[in-house]
Amino acid sequence: MPEVYEQFVGICHTLEDHYRDMQDMEFTIEDKKLYMLQTRNGKRTAKAALKIACDLVDEGMITEEKAVTMIDPRNLDTLLHPQFDADALKKAAPVAQALAASPGAACGKIVFTADDAKAWAARGEKVVLVRLETSPEDIEGMKASQGILTVRGGMTSHAAVVARGMGTCCVSGCSEIAMDEANKKFVLAGKEYHEGDWLSIDGSTGKIYDGIIPTVDATIAGEFGRIMAGLTNTEVKVRTNADTPADAKKARELGAEGIGLCRTEHMFFEGNRIDAFREMICAETLEEREAALEKILPEQQGDFEKLYEALEGNPVTIRFLDPPLHEFVPTEEEDIKKLADAQGKTVEQIKTIIDSLHEFNPMMGHRGCRLAVTYPEIAKMQTKAVIRAAINVKKAHADWNICPEIMIPLVGDDKELKFVKKIVVETADEEIKAAGADLKYEVGTMIEIPRACITADDIAKDAEFFCFGTNDLTQMTYGFSRDDAGKFLNAYYDAKIFENDPFAKLDQVGVGRLMETAIKLGKSVRPELHVGICGEHGGDPSSVEFCTSLALTTFPAPRSACRSRDWLRHRLP
Repeated sequence: MPEVYEQFVGICHTLEDHYRDMQDMEFTIEDKKLYMLQTRNGKRTAKAALKIACDLVDEGMITEEKAVTMIDPRNLDTLLHPQFDADALKKAAPVAQALAASPGAACGKIVFTADDAKAWAARGEKVVLVRLETSPEDIEGMKASQGILTVRGGMTSHAAVVARGMGTCCVSGCSEIAMDEANKKFVLAGKEYHEGDWLSIDGSTGKIYDGIIPTVDATIAGEFGRIMAGLTNTEVKVRTNADTPADAKKARELGAEGIGLCRTEHMFFEGNRIDAFREMICAETLEEREAALEKILPEQQGDFEKLYEALEGNPVTIRFLDPPLHEFVPTEEEDIKKLADAQGKTVEQIKTIIDSLHEFNPMMGHRGCRLAVTYPEIAKMQTKAVIRAAINVKKAHADWNICPEIMIPLVGDDKELKFVKKIVVETADEEIKAAGADLKYEVGTMIEIPRACITADDIAKDAEFFCFGTNDLTQMTYGFSRDDAGKFLNAYYDAKIFENDPFAKLDQVGVGRLMETAIKLGKSVRPELHVGICGEHGGDPSSVEFCTSLALTTFPAPRSACRSRDWLRHRLP
């Protein structure tokens, strides 16, 4: 029926020309007569969406601006994570398929416990953690793993939610696995897998492969690069959350235009510096604490120099120490004895100190700026490291605009910020004067306590910038912990109390109103105040849209993107 075929092709062109998009059309033929039943914009993968958008631009069907709006930002997430090598993947066949819980591809040796994952990764092994299901106690092992595979659980299981937050590949709910955790083995597709066997998983498709399939890092090239290049003149720009030069370098490759949040506490775990920091925690006098911090100073300064170098003069926001001190103390008997010997104390004395650091509610305990108030020497050491690093890099690159942004966390009272800022400014100015340097720097704060929002006019007298820590602000506004909320949030969804997870999609009514209040009050005192958001919500499109409506000037996305998406920060000019 060539005439029917020609008619069909003509209608296809008419519909695609009219809708200016690739169409999914349904039709039937009866007695050689063509009937069109329906048409709709066709579903597509992320790569296909980019290809279609670029083709439509080339054909003159749509503008570049329209091409950008056609692409769902959530779909691009899969392209910002490691993926399997395309040639190697063609030769592989999946042995099973489950839920695509967190995008990206992973290949590694099978381990069955979080402790094993951490230990194997520490000696340089790439591992895939396979569990019946994960729990909060598995967090360190999950961080150490290339990917996570669970027998039970769905898209909102612990493994799925945590993996997405970390940017780690995860496949969940593979009920075909016959698990024997006690003996560290399982059976899948008729094959028995043991600890150390190689496994490859694809969190974007849910497919599981036997053996090794090489992965490649995310890159912005081809149609992806073209679409992203089309965003350079839009009002939203991108920073990264990064704590290491490697992460910062990768983020720059993906288009990040600065660091929106550097968590300095992550640096304390590198090499032997954790030993010195533990000595500081267990010290009994100011002199002992200063001596321990002096060991860390050159290490942290070196870290900051590498970050400045990686960012090539783009802005860097550095958050001072935030977590409570108990997170840094040893838990293994061997490490406790090592600390006791270094301190000239008994094991029992060290254990007493460790016990004294325990808090019933650490999230609201001795952390953030409260540490700097209690131990000003920590803020002094970090200030010296930030400023000395900036001075050195500025000398090597006179044309770079090096202007460190020092962020004081968890401020709830303007007097707290005033106290800590005085330490920072006196120390920084002394370092700059001693070096004979010309260096600018800013001191701001992280707004994550409701009281700070409603007293923002007082805080803005000393803060040169605000950055909303929406994770903690959401917890403190609602009064529940994101680590425990999963136990009851499903019931809230079922009862229609919540439509969305408030830790994934910003609560615009409550938390958003606090943010709006803080911005208005802060800018009433300091009109040039630049304001941002750093938290999981920085990666949610609707939350980003809401934040731009509040005239925020900077905001980062979740930690999942410097391996790919790890902590992007969007910025308005």
